[in-house]
Amino acid sequence: MKRESHRAEAQADILAAAATILARHGYHGTSMRDLAKATGRGLSSFYTYFPSKDALLFALQTRAFLTLIAAAQAAAAATDGPEHQLYGFILNHVRYFAAHSAVMRVLVQEARVLPVRQRQKVRAEKERYYELCEQLVRQLGTDRGGYFGRAASRLELERVTYSIFGMLNWVWAWYEPDRHGSAPEVARSIHAVACRALTGRLPARRVWNEVEHALSHLEVHSLISAQPAE
Repeated sequence: MKRESHRAEAQADILAAAATILARHGYHGTSMRDLAKATGRGLSSFYTYFPSKDALLFALQTRAFLTLIAAAQAAAAATDGPEHQLYGFILNHVRYFAAHSAVMRVLVQEARVLPVRQRQKVRAEKERYYELCEQLVRQLGTDRGGYFGRAASRLELERVTYSIFGMLNWVWAWYEPDRHGSAPEVARSIHAVACRALTGRLPARRVWNEVEHALSHLEVHSLISAQPAE
C-alpha cells in the first residue's frame, strides 16, 4: 500500500509538471525526453511511469475529468437547490482551473490528438461531467416559468449548457487574478449571467455566500483522482 501511494504521488508530480510543458509547447512540440527533463527524472525512470506520450496525455485528461466529477458531486451534496448547486458547479470549475490553468489549456488544445479508443474514453468522462451541469440547467430553466418554460427541448438544453461551458472553459485564456479578482468573483459573474438567462432574475448574494461557506471545507483537489486511468 505504501509503495502504491508513493507511485501515485510520483505520477501526480509528473503529470503536474507535464501539463506545464505541454501547455507551453504543445503535444507535438514536446518529446518524452523533454517531459522527463521537466519532471527531474531520467528517461528510463520516466518510462516506468508512462510508456508513451499518449499514455501520459490520456492519464492527464482522464484523471482531470475524474477529479472534476468528484468535486462537482461533492459540491452538489453540500448544497441544496438548483440555483445553489449550479453556483457550486461553476465555482468548483473556476477555482480548479485558476489553480491548474496549464491543465485547462491542455484539455482544450490537445483534445483530439489521442488515438480513437483513448479519445472515446476521455469523451465518456467529459459527457459525465457535462450531464451534471445539464441537469442543473434543466432544473433551473424550467422552475417557476424559467427560460425553457415547463419543458426544455433537447437541442435548446444542449445549446444553453454548452454556452455555459463556453464561459467556463475559456477562463484560462483571459483570467489574471491581479486584474480580474478571485476565483469566486469570476464564478459569481458567470453564475449571474447564467441565472439571468435561465430565470430572468439575478441570484441573491446570499446564494453565493451560502455556497462559498458550504464549499469552504472542500479543497481544490490536485490533478490526480484516487482512481487511476486504465
